Parts: sequence; structure tokens; C-alpha cells
Amino acid sequence: MAHHYSNSLYDHLADRLNQFPQGAPLSDSLFAILKILFSEKEAGLVAQLPIKPFTVDRAAAIWKLDKATAQNMLEDLAGRAMLLDMEQNGRQMFCLPPPMAGFFEFSMMRVRGDVNQKALAELYYQYLNVEEDFVKALFVENGTPLGRIFVQEAALPQDGKLEVLDYERASHIIKTASHIGISMCYCRHKMQHLGRACDAPMDICMTFNTSARSLIKYGHARQVDAAECLDLLAVAQGHNLVQFGENTREGVNFICNCCGCCCEALLAVKRFAIARTIHSNFIARAGNGCRGCGKCEKICPVNAIHMEDGPAGKRFAFVDPDRCIGCGVCVRSCAFGQLMLEARPERAITPLNTVNRVVAMAAERGMIKELLEDNDAMGNHRIMAAVIGAIMKLPGAPRALAVAQLKSRYLENLIGRMG
Repeated sequence: MAHHYSNSLYDHLADRLNQFPQGAPLSDSLFAILKILFSEKEAGLVAQLPIKPFTVDRAAAIWKLDKATAQNMLEDLAGRAMLLDMEQNGRQMFCLPPPMAGFFEFSMMRVRGDVNQKALAELYYQYLNVEEDFVKALFVENGTPLGRIFVQEAALPQDGKLEVLDYERASHIIKTASHIGISMCYCRHKMQHLGRACDAPMDICMTFNTSARSLIKYGHARQVDAAECLDLLAVAQGHNLVQFGENTREGVNFICNCCGCCCEALLAVKRFAIARTIHSNFIARAGNGCRGCGKCEKICPVNAIHMEDGPAGKRFAFVDPDRCIGCGVCVRSCAFGQLMLEARPERAITPLNTVNRVVAMAAERGMIKELLEDNDAMGNHRIMAAVIGAIMKLPGAPRALAVAQLKSRYLENLIGRMG
């Protein structure tokens, strides 16, 4: 849907959102969403905020307001989950989350009367399920993805021959989180307003660490301990839901429990017939004793399995390697033990943390300079050092892209000394 440029404050906010590496393609649907979530005054103010976490003092200086007024405005926005309220080194910090995973989901993670959630649901469906640009950028195009699939541990072979790292286990994320919040599933809540929701559990969306702390503080999530969260994980897996979470090794901020009929990521795999980069490091394979019952074909959340005719008319399950997300749902459903997980030929590179993921995504999209300028890194040695540190941790190709975009002799020499 084409956007008719109006030079309103919403346009400035949309421009700010497009400084996130994953972007938010301009569309009339996007502008209608922003008009529901932000007043025009708020849009103009939020458009001025840095992408990197900032203090109340920083916001007050940018807005040319006194600290108390700025504090009230920031906390009001955080109270509606338009901003995240964080704590870093004992200081209160705020952060503008991206549209996804961010304030799009947050706006539907509880029932609320201060926004028209039915209108939002219809607009989200148009923007994410009808229009293509946004979901393609998030889930289909090559490069570092926003999220990844967590393998279901019960589906792994018990002989210990598969190497499974801690960060690939949802249970490890839960046990090591500083804060855990449980909210309503954005995807199924959205589809409920459209009369398309399934009967999978609703109150099962998991947030962790800094995101969970803010959402709990303002009533958008219910605080739980690790034991209760692990119980909910078992419930999700019992309903054949897929665990899709933030693509980092440390400080994971969310794990969604996804169905194939409502989840944006899984719908994208089905729509574009490719799992590309969001899959786990494992892939399903049917054994020679497959009975051809077809249960796995019906239960696969991304239509990655279909039945084929073999010799003497025997039917067997074929797993499409381009579609398989390596979740393990099919393995757990096979009554005959003829589906198994194997290691993919190449292990995906998972960024260390959110900063590394954002820098990698920015490098791949040609946005390193914009990222540095937005955060005033050139004038702040600590920020510059953090970004350079993240660049040096990137794999070879994204690191070369980042250096090329900066055209910095200092950075080239620094990285060159690393070999």
C-alpha cells in the first residue's frame, strides 16, 4: 500500500523507526498504526529520541523540557509499553523498542481499553500478513535474523551424539534470566479480533531480563519464577507450539510459543516456502522404517513435511530442508520413533547479545554510519569503543561490510591487527 507523504510528525517518527536495522517500510497501514499508538505530539517527541538507551536528563535536554516534565512523559510512554524502562548500573534508563519485536507486540500483550485493539489487530494483519515488505525483511531475507528457533529438548536423541549448546535450550534461557514475565500472545490475540484465532493457550508469551522488568513494572506482564515458566514451557510444547526467541546467545529478551496458524514468523515460512535463517541448528529426517501414517505432515507447523510414494507403493515422509525449522514438534509426535533430529551441515552464527545483533544487522543493511551518528558515537569514546568491540566480534563478511561502511583507517588497522 503506497504512502502519501504528508510531512507530519508521524512521518518523522516513521523515519526514526527506519533507523533500526530491521526498518519499518513506509505504508499507509504503518501510519494508521502509529496514529493509534501515539498522539501527534508524542510522535514528534519520540522521533527525537536516540535508539540507544538514554537517561531522563538526556531526553529533557533533547526536548528542551525540565527534568520532572520529561520524567512524567517518559514514564507515561513506558506505562503504555511504547518505551522500555530499564536499569543500567543503578541508573534509570529508557529505550525506544523497535516495532517488532517491540511495541507492536507490547500493544496487544494484555486486554486494554486505552487503545482500539480491534482496529490495531486489523491494521497489523494488513501490514504483516497482507503486505510483504516488513515480514520479508524480518524473516526471509539473507543476513542476521531478529529471532531463531529453540529446539525442543525432548526431541533430541538421548545418546548424546548431538552437540546442543546452552543458548539453544529454552530451559537454559529461563533458568538464567534476571526477570521473567508472562503475557498474552500478541499473535493469537490479534487473530482473535479477526475471528481467526486457534485454541492454543493465550497467556503464554515469555519475556526475560530488561524487557520483562519494564513490562512487569507497568503491568503488561505477570512476574513468575523459573519453575512456573518451565511448567508453562511444558504446556506450550504439549500443545505442539514452537519456541521462537531473540537471536542472541546472552540476555535473550523474549521467547514466543508459536502456532503455525497465527505466528508471524511461521506464517512467513509457509508463505514464502523457506526457513532461511530463523531455523535451529537441527533438521528433521524420517527413518527407513517410516510407516507413512501422515501424522507428522498434519502436525508440522510450517508445512515442511509431505508424504511421497516409494517402492511398491509404500508411502514415506519427506522433510523439505528449505522449509524445516528444526523445532522438533514432528519428532515428538511420531508414535513409531521414525523421525529424528540431525545437526545441520553448517551451524548458524548466533550473535553474543542484542548490541552485537543490531550491529551485525546494521552492517548487512549498510547502516553502520547511521547507527553511530544516531548514538553520537563519534563524540563519545565509550559508545565508540562498545560499537567497535561489537564489530570486531562479527564474523568475517559482516565485519568487512562494517569496516567498508565506516571507511576508517583507525578501525581498519585495529581489525587488521586481529588477523
